[in-house]
Amino acid sequence: MATILVVDDELGIRALLSEILTDEGHSVELAENAAQARNVRERLRPDLVLLDIWMPDVDGITLLKEWGSTAQLTMPVIMMSGHGTIDTAVEATKFGAMAFLEKPITLQKLLRAVEQGLAKPARATAAAPQVPHGEGSFGMEPSGGGFGPHMNHQPVVPVQLGPQSEQSFELDRPLREARDAFEKSYFEFHLAKENGSMTRVAEKTGLERTHLYRKLKQLGVDLTRNKRGGGV
Repeated sequence: MATILVVDDELGIRALLSEILTDEGHSVELAENAAQARNVRERLRPDLVLLDIWMPDVDGITLLKEWGSTAQLTMPVIMMSGHGTIDTAVEATKFGAMAFLEKPITLQKLLRAVEQGLAKPARATAAAPQVPHGEGSFGMEPSGGGFGPHMNHQPVVPVQLGPQSEQSFELDRPLREARDAFEKSYFEFHLAKENGSMTRVAEKTGLERTHLYRKLKQLGVDLTRNKRGGGV
């Protein structure tokens, strides 16, 4: 798998992204500022960089420009920010970023962006600025990648989640997306069944509570919808 450099001044973000990407089989290197990012990039030549925009010493856009102007932008770069705008996304892509992810980053959007980044030549990321495509991220979907009106004709399979609950899942899509869709429905079913009790859902699914909570947030599960009477 790939070597991915995560650059973010927030320890929690670095730890979370590292856990997710390591679980996907990637080798992950971490940097909390531009100085560390420069060192890792020079030492390891990562296959992909996830780069935060707002950092205390040198911001991500400035570091991106630096790499571009010194012929060091030899890998795809995905920008991240919790305060992004369309203008920020356009500026980032203008200077060579392949995509822009707005925090909080969902598991599906992160893995999709990483998969697309690793599939593209680095210099292809400096093409025309990319445009928004849904809440939480900016970037281009792959042509023919399974998104759009033609999805109405994709093969689907019904899955029984309970006596009165059935969910259909599209099979003609990337494995990670199909898996995420199933897991989201799976956890939503158990949350509804247990009236939102995280303790009981953790017991039923065999997950530790902290890991379960992180998993639900990554999948974009609404943790308040089925919660009654403060069930934890």
